[in-house]
Amino acid sequence: MIPPRAEFALVPARPYSLALTAERFARFPDAVDLFDGEEYRRLLPIRPAALMSVRQEESPTRAVLRVSLEGPGARLPEARAAAEDVLSRSVGAFTDIAAFERRFRQDALLGPAIRRFRGLRVAGAPSLWEALVLAVLAQQINLSFAASIRHELVVAFGRRARIGRRQYFDFPTPARIAQAGARGLNGFRLSKSKRDTILRLARGFVSGRLDEALLSQMPDDEVVERLTRIRGVGTWTAEVALLRGLTRPDAFPAGDLSIVKYLAVGLLGHEAPSTEKAMRALSESWRPYRSFALVYMYAQLAHLESEKNAAT
Repeated sequence: MIPPRAEFALVPARPYSLALTAERFARFPDAVDLFDGEEYRRLLPIRPAALMSVRQEESPTRAVLRVSLEGPGARLPEARAAAEDVLSRSVGAFTDIAAFERRFRQDALLGPAIRRFRGLRVAGAPSLWEALVLAVLAQQINLSFAASIRHELVVAFGRRARIGRRQYFDFPTPARIAQAGARGLNGFRLSKSKRDTILRLARGFVSGRLDEALLSQMPDDEVVERLTRIRGVGTWTAEVALLRGLTRPDAFPAGDLSIVKYLAVGLLGHEAPSTEKAMRALSESWRPYRSFALVYMYAQLAHLESEKNAAT
């Protein structure tokens, strides 16, 4: 039996590049965000199940997103709403960066990246809960290792649906993780502190002590203050959640190793790694678009590293 399908087109905030934005998911693959260089797929958080597949037509300045929904829930009104929400938050399809581009197009540091990576957006997660868990997993370890743990947790606890000939997964809900408890989370290469932090977050969302709708209405500094009340969630984790989960345009996790070391030395020309305080001060000149500045600098740094490797 052929599963129900629905197809429609969306116009993103131009210029837009799905390939540049979703490339992050290809670098750190898992079972939730699937990207092969052209098509982005994700199981939507609705019941009955619906799989979203997205391709971009035309150049960044004329971009159109062709969206296909497949599965028992594909034709439901909530499927399209869920697809638009995921596209907005996970791949920044409706984030307007025109003001950022105008301001920094001639900037000596950001200008070349803006021209080279036209249409790049912040790749994130469709919920604050998911972004927080990913940030906790990445604490003090490399992103590839964190992604491998995420994959294991998704396969063990995520909702799954078989659509066509393949099985797809959604990210585990707070209720499912809370239900698993400490014993259920053992054996996933999690330190006790990370395991317990994830459980505190899960129980916070389940109980309502953490309410994304409420947090999304708060200014950045108040969100950070609220999240850092939770043991195991520091400023860095909260700021990453702002960046990847609440899609805030001015989030800047200044203490990140990639900022104090790799950006400082590889892109900004520092002779040695910098400090969180120094990078936070430097970032003031990029307000109120520090999130955009950061992802463009990351892209430029990766480009320079690639050129360097190709020359050796």
